[in-house]
Amino acid sequence: MNADTIIIGGGAAGCYAAVTAANLGRRVLLLEGNDRIGHKLSITGKGRCNVTNACDLDTLTANIPRNPRFLYSAFSNCMPQDVMDFFEAEGVPLKTERGRRVFPVSDCAADIVNALKNAMHRLNVKIIHARVQKLCLEDGCCVGVIADNTEYRAESVLIATGGMSYPRTGSRGDGYTLAKQAGHTIITPQPSLIPLETVEADPKEMQGLSLKNVKLTVLRENKVIYAEQGEMLFTHFGVSGPLVLSASAAMDAQHPTDYKLQIDMKPALTHEQLDLRIQRDFSELQNRVLGNALSKLLPSSMIPVMIRAAGLSPDLRIHDMKREERLQLGKTIKAYPLSVKAMRPIAEAIVTRGGINVREVKPKTMESKLVNGLFFAGEVLDVDAFTGGYNLQIAFATGYTAGMNL
Repeated sequence: MNADTIIIGGGAAGCYAAVTAANLGRRVLLLEGNDRIGHKLSITGKGRCNVTNACDLDTLTANIPRNPRFLYSAFSNCMPQDVMDFFEAEGVPLKTERGRRVFPVSDCAADIVNALKNAMHRLNVKIIHARVQKLCLEDGCCVGVIADNTEYRAESVLIATGGMSYPRTGSRGDGYTLAKQAGHTIITPQPSLIPLETVEADPKEMQGLSLKNVKLTVLRENKVIYAEQGEMLFTHFGVSGPLVLSASAAMDAQHPTDYKLQIDMKPALTHEQLDLRIQRDFSELQNRVLGNALSKLLPSSMIPVMIRAAGLSPDLRIHDMKREERLQLGKTIKAYPLSVKAMRPIAEAIVTRGGINVREVKPKTMESKLVNGLFFAGEVLDVDAFTGGYNLQIAFATGYTAGMNL
């Protein structure tokens, strides 16, 4: 079967590129290795789908730790408002929540997937469920692909196969293999937006405890590389939650043990204000032991951990507590320390860092600089962002830009 353009991968980037190209009158063939379109998209945001982030260009690029300049042209073609307008025109009402995160009003990711499916159906995009093994390269041009032993020819080919996170959704790294066939360099894939394992067993003792309005600081060689306030979670292996996932995007997965974490449980209070608060609480509890005197200040599962981290005894009577001990307790609450042992496996990552070297891709078109007619979009490229809808915006913007130029 022949087409004007072939798109490999039916995720956010591939589907958006297909709609864009078909809108321009191109005959589009989309090849998807899964038995359904948008598998990963359907589980993003815990099934709610954080479609994009309703922000400006400066905020977008500030939330992309690697290669943000490469995306300037793509974002100028397709900003968050454009993505929002598209889905609302396709009959999916959207809402903007805290942090400018955009979701379907229904809180149902399937609505986003169905909108893309319906648009492709209306525009006569042909979808075949087959896994691509090989690019057809002739005279420095990509002229088709071979999928499940069948050859498909086209004037242009887009690789939008995703990274290596959530392999059960089809992200197996196929795009890297195909790009290598065309001579492209692959920046080593690493996990990003991923929970962290800690050296200490304390988090297991607090397993399931969710913290709100805390500040997480990540240090490498005593230099702060990340510091934000928000929500996080203790697990049986370490820490997770939005703050931790975003922090992982600023870390080098190949050297996880270089990093130390500090959690400020009371970021709204200065050390002095916290000490006054502790003194006020203790003034009513002079005859109690320390282990029974912190329930107004800390969650119950955290109390023994924090006392131990401060080097104090839970049996210490409040009226016997020295000033230095009280200050040490406050210091620990303001900077509870943990050491990173490892990142969780890449299969558990929300996105993949690394991928096709963007220096080998034309930023204005997403076309390969090495092979004519070969394009890239989405997570297969070496671009990734913090949590908040920014990664899907990258997928839609690069997909749109590729679709305009296929």
